[in-house]
Amino acid sequence: MIRKGVINYQSNSLLSFLKKCRTLNQLKQIHAHLLKSHLPGNPFAIGRLLSLAATSNNPSFFSHACLIFQNLSHRNIFIYNSMIRGYVLSQAPVRAILCYLNMLNYGFSANNYTFPPLIMACNILGSTSKLIGCLVHAHVVTSGFDEDPFVVSALIELYSLNYDMGTARTLFDRIPKRDVVLWTAMVDGYGKMGDIENARTLFEEMPERNAISWSAIMAAYSRVGDFKEVLCLFRRMQEAGIKPNESVLVSILTACANLGALAQGLWIHSYAKLCSFDSNTILATALVDMYSKCGCVDSALSTFHGIPSKDAGAWNAMISGVAMNGDARKSLELFNDMVSNGTQPTETTFVAVLTACTHARLVKEGLKLFEQMSSNYGVEPQLEHYGCLVDLMARAGMLTEAEKFIEEKMGGLGRGDANVWGALLGACRTYGNIEVGNRVWRKLTDMGVADCGSHVLSYNLYKESGRDMEAKRVRRLISEAGMKKKPGCSIIEVDGAVEVFLAGDLSHSQAPEICRTLDSLFNIGSLENYNGA
Repeated sequence: MIRKGVINYQSNSLLSFLKKCRTLNQLKQIHAHLLKSHLPGNPFAIGRLLSLAATSNNPSFFSHACLIFQNLSHRNIFIYNSMIRGYVLSQAPVRAILCYLNMLNYGFSANNYTFPPLIMACNILGSTSKLIGCLVHAHVVTSGFDEDPFVVSALIELYSLNYDMGTARTLFDRIPKRDVVLWTAMVDGYGKMGDIENARTLFEEMPERNAISWSAIMAAYSRVGDFKEVLCLFRRMQEAGIKPNESVLVSILTACANLGALAQGLWIHSYAKLCSFDSNTILATALVDMYSKCGCVDSALSTFHGIPSKDAGAWNAMISGVAMNGDARKSLELFNDMVSNGTQPTETTFVAVLTACTHARLVKEGLKLFEQMSSNYGVEPQLEHYGCLVDLMARAGMLTEAEKFIEEKMGGLGRGDANVWGALLGACRTYGNIEVGNRVWRKLTDMGVADCGSHVLSYNLYKESGRDMEAKRVRRLISEAGMKKKPGCSIIEVDGAVEVFLAGDLSHSQAPEICRTLDSLFNIGSLENYNGA
């Protein structure tokens, strides 16, 4: 009894040291103290050390945890759960599952803390995710945890990630007592599937909501591009007195960026500073994106430079930001800084820099970067990168070269998409190259392509070059196929409120007044032109 008290006292003292542990040497010193104190035979004492090392997100700590685990003669369920979590956090799902099987072979039974990280391991397995997940689900049922809210929540996420919301809904409906975690998991699952109707229905039925629930429904609307509704939900959340978390703020900033709602974005930035959220890399990256899309490049750069540990996402946002604001040279400069700082460029990085080169007509630089993608940086070009290069050459008037690139490097127009076809046809129209444009159009019609944008570009190309017969033929195809061009859209922000206007849309409550005002402005403009003449 006395020995147990001493062990508990020493373990509690070590726990306070473990919380302050920052380096591997400090961790090893505490481990050595445990060995000298004859505590290693007690799995409760060593368990706390192993748990901290395994789940710290520190690779050296985790390696030490693995060494400790391999040499332990006495283990318990807490130690196994810690190692399973550690393997998942280290993106080693197979080892997490093998650790679970080893635990069963060792004679231990799983508890409710075992299954959530184990199911998470299934989520990151890839192609076998659902198969292994179903086997784990069977273990959940036989172990008697099929009504545990945290376990069921993890299963709902598993099935939603595998686009099986039917099974997820069955699990949800069977639970007699559903807490906010379960409700939120379902809302998030439907949101990730793009099923806004079911996500919103469940959200409105929730008996209680927390910040994570609001974040899930906002993210759902953000995914489908309904950014105005994201801001409306945020106002409702504020009225409900719920304090936003970092995920909510990221969704709001994404909405502000896409709507050009600078005033709202500035308020979010101030709030983030007040709550010390601005040190969060993901949130800071969203701020960079918001300022860039609102045209405030200096504020974007200031925020970017204030990020202490910049990941590829932060670099990509800033490179894209200066590119969309017309400073291609700055984009290339930032790309070089990114590489110099040891950050690996991603597919998104190259889309950003190639787009920058396209708009500045830096053909030589763009072609060089494209060639270096796989050879220097190990990034294989995707369709979007090929599209950027076609656009780069086409805008520079290199239409024959662009057409040759599509045939030789991409395997023909059939391997392209609307962006590739549109880039080439648009340039043919700009430069009046009816020869290349005609060849491209005939190949697209032979392929049975029904892209409205390509048809409209071809119609304009023929019409402007005086080839009325071909223009009428394209026009007839557009009508027969019932194609409709996506209407133009403009967005304004007035007193913190965002208004969206679509071309030809008269559904706005003040549409008649707006039309009368526009007519008056046109009349004034016509009068000034007449007087000037």
